[in-house]
Amino acid sequence: MKLNDYGLKPINFNHPVETANNDEAGLSRRGFLVTSLATGFALASNPVMADAITTPSKGLVAGEVSIPVADGKIPAYRAMPAGPGKFPVMLVVQEIFGVHEHIKDMCRRYAKMGYYAIAPEMFARQGDVSKLTDIQTILSQVVSKVPDAQVCADLDATLAFARASGHADAKRTGLVGYCWGGRTAWVYARHNSKLNAAVAYYGLLEGLKTPDLRPEDPIDFAGEIKVPVLGLYSGIDAFVKQETIAKMRGLINKGGSGSEIVVFPNVDHGFNADYRPTYDKAAATYAQKLANDWFKKYGV
Repeated sequence: MKLNDYGLKPINFNHPVETANNDEAGLSRRGFLVTSLATGFALASNPVMADAITTPSKGLVAGEVSIPVADGKIPAYRAMPAGPGKFPVMLVVQEIFGVHEHIKDMCRRYAKMGYYAIAPEMFARQGDVSKLTDIQTILSQVVSKVPDAQVCADLDATLAFARASGHADAKRTGLVGYCWGGRTAWVYARHNSKLNAAVAYYGLLEGLKTPDLRPEDPIDFAGEIKVPVLGLYSGIDAFVKQETIAKMRGLINKGGSGSEIVVFPNVDHGFNADYRPTYDKAAATYAQKLANDWFKKYGV
């Protein structure tokens, strides 16, 4: 696959093409494969577009931290205002490229808005996607092997880490996820009913479930969600069909969570990713306003 085709044509996330070199992601080793975060952008996301935004860390405390989890530690990027106080928590959940520069920048953007923003590396046990140059390898050797139960447990641990830091008001917690993290937003909203609100950017709603790792897709449990989730979706997204979005909207309307879905016409999957060719500045700007209003509405 050409690198810039990601987000522009369909990929079967559930059954990606297997690659010959299973050791490329370090998968022949046991235990944690990622103990520190990537520097810069993931190799598979190159070439980086000229629109890529870099938010300065002036006025922030920003950098890598280590989060204790049940079986060890995972790295994360945290950014928060430098001044005193306890700040509302924003869990930031990555795309398939891991916690690379774009996700770090999203943390800094939320920190500039007054949040304790933190992005745990969700693929720490499965492999280091930042060094992989082929998207099919990322999907088949890392992303497809990440269980929903692990993801939810790691986000629980991240929230506990924030609470214990003394700098976070965990009673006001939101979650924002992009692409793979957009699906996670729905999954974690179901898992943690104490989450105040979530925003899901173009997360897959179906097609990823497997009996052992991902037993249900968001469309299967939409009516059970109690947390208000705002879904921000693309009108010409090859990954998420419009009929699927319509079905999901109907199910969440019946569920009573207050969740909503907004579809941006004539933009593609990844419209918020300012380092990718799918970036749409107008859509991204308006989507951020909707997200900000959503979190404010629900006390985050």
